[in-house]
Amino acid sequence: MSKSTWFAAAGVVAVIAIAGCSSKASQTGGAAQHVGKSGGAKVSIMVGGLNKQIYLPFMLAQRLGYYQSEGLDVSLSDEPAGVDATTNMLAGKVDGVGGFYDHTIALQGIGKSAESVVSMLQVPGEVELCRSDLKDTIKSAADWKGRSLGITDVGSSTDFLTQFLAEKNGVDPASTHRVGVQAGATFIAAMQHKNIDCGMTTEPTVSKLLETGAAYIIYDTRTAAGSQAAFGGAYPATSLYMSTAYVNSHHDTVQKLVNVYVKTLKWIQSHTPEQITDQMPADYYAGVGKAAYIKALAGEKGIYNPTGLMPSTGPQTCLSVLSSFNPSVKGKHVDLSATYTDQFVRAAQA
Repeated sequence: MSKSTWFAAAGVVAVIAIAGCSSKASQTGGAAQHVGKSGGAKVSIMVGGLNKQIYLPFMLAQRLGYYQSEGLDVSLSDEPAGVDATTNMLAGKVDGVGGFYDHTIALQGIGKSAESVVSMLQVPGEVELCRSDLKDTIKSAADWKGRSLGITDVGSSTDFLTQFLAEKNGVDPASTHRVGVQAGATFIAAMQHKNIDCGMTTEPTVSKLLETGAAYIIYDTRTAAGSQAAFGGAYPATSLYMSTAYVNSHHDTVQKLVNVYVKTLKWIQSHTPEQITDQMPADYYAGVGKAAYIKALAGEKGIYNPTGLMPSTGPQTCLSVLSSFNPSVKGKHVDLSATYTDQFVRAAQA
């Protein structure tokens, strides 16, 4: 797979251009709201892997009835790769994306304007696994030259982070073969059939592979220390991001959404992994078993942002990572203040 940015796929550049200033310049919304069957404002959000624990707040909010309590009719759709969810947002097919914050930086690099309105993860929660039969061969990303590396898809955040780790360890990303294998069963199958040598994924896929002895860990960003070691600092991951044009014209709806997620993040902090798991759909843990899902969640509960505010040093870390290899960002001026806003979270807290 060639070295690529996440808009290299044919046709992506033809999506609807998003213009407008950051929502910090606009405090009121003027566009008419779509009304759903429940009578609330209708909002569509595409999530880059709904059943992944890193995206748990989106479904948990629905299960707790928080969307409805804010007068919202929210439809959640699943897209295994965040880059494809972003493409759908740019094309106007969905209103927002549940994905990694770093996409808003990459978007600005190609002249698009989107921003994170609430930060849900303080660290990526991603784990780099390698096949157990390679334990004596691959010790770090320095051993990746010529290797097949699993990512969710080309241009995804796992692609970003994989390329960075290669570059950081002296390996040209172009000398690796990055393969889109999504997560869950497809990721596990790719590793079992030796279609990939290493790969970046999240819980509960991580626990399933470790439990069977099929893989071992070389990088673990489920903790602040792990994120610091791999990426040089806090790397805010899961967020709700939307086009700046939408944020500016739907201020009231965005505020209600952020109210929901701030409330959900607080609920996570005050409940046990068992209580959280009990709220999730049974098919979310069917592949690994409920006990394993709870254990995985207990081990990484600290990834969730307790406040929803963007970590102060996070945006700069993300920019530094992308600037090291991504031609859409490298050498370009990026106004980080336009890639996220805390105004809605602060209002929710007040």
